[in-house]
Amino acid sequence: MKIAFLASSGGHLEEISCLYPIAKKYDSFLVTEEGGQEQTLWGDKCIKVPQINRKQKDFIPAFIKLFLKARKILKKERPDVVISTGALMTYPFCVVAKRLGAKVIYIESFARVDSASLTGKLMKKKADLFCVQWEECKEFFPEAEYIGGIF
Repeated sequence: MKIAFLASSGGHLEEISCLYPIAKKYDSFLVTEEGGQEQTLWGDKCIKVPQINRKQKDFIPAFIKLFLKARKILKKERPDVVISTGALMTYPFCVVAKRLGAKVIYIESFARVDSASLTGKLMKKKADLFCVQWEECKEFFPEAEYIGGIF
C-alpha cells in the first residue's frame, strides 16, 4: 500500500510528521510547501510545491496551477491512501486523489477547538474518513471520528 502524507508548512507539517513512524512502515511520501524543515525527517521522500495563500493577488491562477501540479504528482505516484492535516494547499491533492480512486483521510488541526477550519469545511464531504483531535470539534463536524491528539 502506498500512502501520501499532505501538509502545508508550519504546524500542519509538525502534525503530519507525528505520523512519520507509520509512514516508515509503508511505501510513502510527503507533499508540502516549499520553505519548511521537512527535508530533515522525510529526506528524498518529500515533494515540495509552491506556497499558496488565499489572500495573495494571483490566488485563483495559483490555485488552478496547484490542481494541475497535484494531478501530475498523483498520477505519477499513485497512492492508495492520502492523509492530510491541511491546510489549503492540500485540498487540490485530496480532490485529485479521490478522483484517481485513493481513499482520503483528513485530520482537522489540533489548533482547532472552538471553530472549524476552512479546509475542514471543504473536506468534510470529500474525505472517506474525517477525524478531529478534540471532542468539542464534533459540534462543527458531527460525522467526524474523534481520534484524540496526534502530537
